Order: sequence, then C-alpha cells, then structure tokens
Amino acid sequence: MTVSSATSGTSNTTSSNLAATSSSSSSTGIDWNALINAGVNAKLAQATSISTTITANQAKISAYQALQTNLKTLASGLTSLSSSIINSLATNAFATRAATISSIGNVNASAALSMSIKNGAATGDHTLQIGRLATAQKVIGASQSSQTTALGYSGTFSIGLSGGSKSDVTITSTMTLQDVADAINAQSSTSNVGASIVQVSSGSYQLVLTGTNDAADISYTSASGDDILNKLGVTDSSGAFSNVLQAAQSAQFTLDGISMTRNSNDITDVLDGVTFDLLQATPSGTSIKVSIGPDTSQISSALQTFVTNYNAYRDAVIAQQATNSNGTASSSAVLFGDGTMRDITNRLEAALTSTVGGLTMSALGLSFNEKNELVLNSGTLSSILTSNLSGVTKLLSAQTATSSSQLTVVNTGAAPQSFNLDLTVDSSGKLTGASVGGDSSLFTVNGTSIIGNPGTIYAGMAFSYSGSTSQSIAVTSTMGIAAQINQIASTYSKSTGTLQILITGLQSRDDTLQQKVNDINSAAAAFKTQLQSQYAKYQAAIQSANNLLNYLTALLNAGSKN
Repeated sequence: MTVSSATSGTSNTTSSNLAATSSSSSSTGIDWNALINAGVNAKLAQATSISTTITANQAKISAYQALQTNLKTLASGLTSLSSSIINSLATNAFATRAATISSIGNVNASAALSMSIKNGAATGDHTLQIGRLATAQKVIGASQSSQTTALGYSGTFSIGLSGGSKSDVTITSTMTLQDVADAINAQSSTSNVGASIVQVSSGSYQLVLTGTNDAADISYTSASGDDILNKLGVTDSSGAFSNVLQAAQSAQFTLDGISMTRNSNDITDVLDGVTFDLLQATPSGTSIKVSIGPDTSQISSALQTFVTNYNAYRDAVIAQQATNSNGTASSSAVLFGDGTMRDITNRLEAALTSTVGGLTMSALGLSFNEKNELVLNSGTLSSILTSNLSGVTKLLSAQTATSSSQLTVVNTGAAPQSFNLDLTVDSSGKLTGASVGGDSSLFTVNGTSIIGNPGTIYAGMAFSYSGSTSQSIAVTSTMGIAAQINQIASTYSKSTGTLQILITGLQSRDDTLQQKVNDINSAAAAFKTQLQSQYAKYQAAIQSANNLLNYLTALLNAGSKN
C-alpha cells in the first residue's frame, strides 16, 4: 500500500483567480495566500494524523510478517523430527538408514561391494560372501583387413538374447565392418546386444558382440542371403560362436549362510529396501560384514538446524522488545508488549522445556548460554543417540500406539490424537467402517486402510487393519518436543493462523484509512478552490472601492483648486 501525503495535490495548486489575488494583495495589504493555506491546512491536519497511523500499521504488518516467516522456517526445519514412523515411504530423520561394511579375513570390502539403502529398511547385521559375479556373454569374430571397406556381403539375420526380444538386421553389399556394427547397435535397445570393433593390430579388425544383460546367451539366426556373422568368423559352420571371450553366467553369493543366485550383480530383492551392488568375488575363507542401522547423523543435523532457526525467531522477538535508555519502547520495537507475540513465545518455551518419557532437552545436549541463546552440545547428543535412541525418538517425535497388534499405525499426522477406534467388519470379514464415539464421518475406509479425513482433528492419521472381526481398539498418542514446537509454529504461521488474521486486519484497516486520507485531500482541494474564488471576489471589490475612492479624491482635489 502507498500512503498518500496529506497535502498532496493541494498546497501547490493555483488558479487564475488566486494569481490575480496575489498580484494585487500589496494594494490591499492582505496576504490572501496565507489565509487560504491556513484554512486548507486546518482541513488537512486530520489526514496527516491518519497517514501517521497507516505508517505505524505498515511497520506492524512487516514485523508480523517477519515473525510469520521465522515460524514457518522453524516448523519446516522440524518436520523430519516430528514423526518417527518407520516404513519405505517415510521421510523423517528416524527412518533414514546407513550401512557400514567391513572385512572378515583378507578381503577389500569396499572393492567387493557397494550398497544403497532406502528409508525404513530393517536394521541388523549380515554376513556376505560373493562366489562369482554375473556376466554377459561376449563373442569375437575373425580378423578383417579393414573396417571401412565394403564387405560385399548381403543378407538378413535375427539377433537378441535367449528368452528375450529379437531384432532383424539387414546388411547390403556396400556396407563396411563399421556399418555392420552400427546396424547391430541401432537395434540394441530391443535386442540387448551391442557391437564394437577391436583393432588388434595394423590392418587387423575384429567384430565383438556383447550382451547388455547378464546371465543370458546371445541368440543368432541367419534369415536370408549371406550368413553375415559366419562370413565375419563370429560363428562356425554349425552356427555356434567360434570364439567366446566371456560366458554368460549368474551371480552366486551367500547371505547369512543362505546360498543364492541372481541374473544381475545389482541385488534388490534379498532384503527389503537394500540394494547390493556386487563388484568382485570374495576370496575363499573371507566374507564381508554388513551392518545396517539408523543414520543418526540426520537427527543431529536436524537438531542443529532447529537451534539455528529457534535462535533466529528469538532474535526477532528480542528486537521487538528493545527499549530506550529511559526504559520506554524503542521506535523500532513496533510489537513491544504485543500479546500474540508473547503468547507464541511462551508456548514455544513451554514445549522446549517439557519432559517427555522422563527426558528433557538437556539429555540431548540442548541448553541456553549466558546470552540466553539455545546451543547444542554435540558430544552429549552423540552419546545419547548411541545409548538411548528410542528415548530420543520419544522425546522429540509424535508417536501413536494401538492396543491391538491387528491395527498398525501407518502415519501419526501432525497432531495425533488419543481415542477409541470402533471398527466394523461384515460377515465375510471385510472392513466396512471406522468410527469414533459413533461418528463415522471422521475416517475413510479403503480396503484395509483407515485414513483420517481432511478438516478433522484426525487428518493425517492412518492405520492398517489385519483383523477379521469387529472390535474397539484404543489409540494412544504422545507429542515430543519437536512435534509440539512444529505444531505451534505451523498453527500460528499458516495462511489462516492468528498472525495472518492480524496482518489481514491491519491491511484492511489501512485501506479504509487511506480512503479517508484521499477523501480529505479531495475535500481540501475543493475547499481551496472555493476560497480562491471567494477571496478573488473580495479582492476585486476592495480594488473597485479603492478605484472609486481615488476617483472621488481626485475630484475633490480638483474642486478645491478652483
């Protein structure tokens, strides 16, 4: 919003009447401009006062918006600590996983294995031996004197991998060895067979065919014309490959004493959420130890982010409490004594200093220093993450538990509740309804899933039911420190929150006040025009009277001379 000046468009406006009045004011001794400006400025005084109020409101709006931004940042940074649901879809810090690999015996573990792990993967230790890697078949043809001279062969053949798609490749007499390789590669996305040319020596070139998938043999059939691969020495007279450089084979490995084979070195289906990338075989008598556990570095990082964001909010609040040397509020502290800001701060401090599961923030290494800034002792945090991760999880996050193993918590939501969930199952064992206190509009049932409906206090909560009978199950939720602060910050900073209501109210008030300023300015301009016209008439009348007086005086003076 732009605040208009109280005197805008009025004090510098003149008219022809005022110009005439000004030019002759010396003859009357009256300063008409001074009279007009005094009258207009009296009218404009209220507009000046209102404009001052608008400016003050705008300063408050900016301060509220700054608090709103700080709270949004605070809430966002705590999202990963506010939930502790563990599954493959979870993105919270407690669901992240890390793996370490170490050698048992004389083996380079990192050279033999690499891994990737999804959130929610089961934790634990495993022992892996790699017997052999999966390989693709690779074959080579006879030596050719040139790769750029026309071969003089023409024919069509089919190529692919055993059990897979095949592609037809047509060769003409003008095509070179390089052209043959290019023609095979043009079909490789379908055939899964690639071609390359190896220069063995000067004037000696050989065609190499390689399967792009492991553990599958290359399949070749001459369809018509010349038997192209036979001509190039890739196959013999029986149709078999003449020279196999590498046989196709599956990977063989043993995990926790269980022998397995796979047709790829990327093993994704042995442990849920874990991918083993086999790089080389482990020597006999050696193995690799794989340890999968929570990635606590994510928790540490999120807590450090929280400290930074909390202090940023705290600094913004302190700036609004600044005082002058005499104890009065500083001119920059436009929210000095503001009740909403005080309420937010008190609620945040109460959540931060609360006790959950017998632990407080000090157990995490959180404390306030001599400047009243929140600080984090990384050593204390590292120690408790190692010794009591479950306690840390409960202290920080929102957690929901049920009284029945048949009702699994899928998601806690932002503000989990405690209640009795009444489940209805029909005669066929199908889940048909979920209600709380007889109200079935709070949850939606989809198969075995039970989802809290948007707009209710159960929004975001989700469960899975494996039972086959109707029953009532107790659901109990607790809110950790991070979950509490996240909820408070989110509630106050959201688009329908208290701060936005205050901002919108001030903006609306300023719009009304600005219209008043505009109306006053318009009225003052009209009043000025009226005065200019009125005083011009006064000036003209006085001037006329003066002219008559001068005329009569002249007549009298002339008569006295006679």
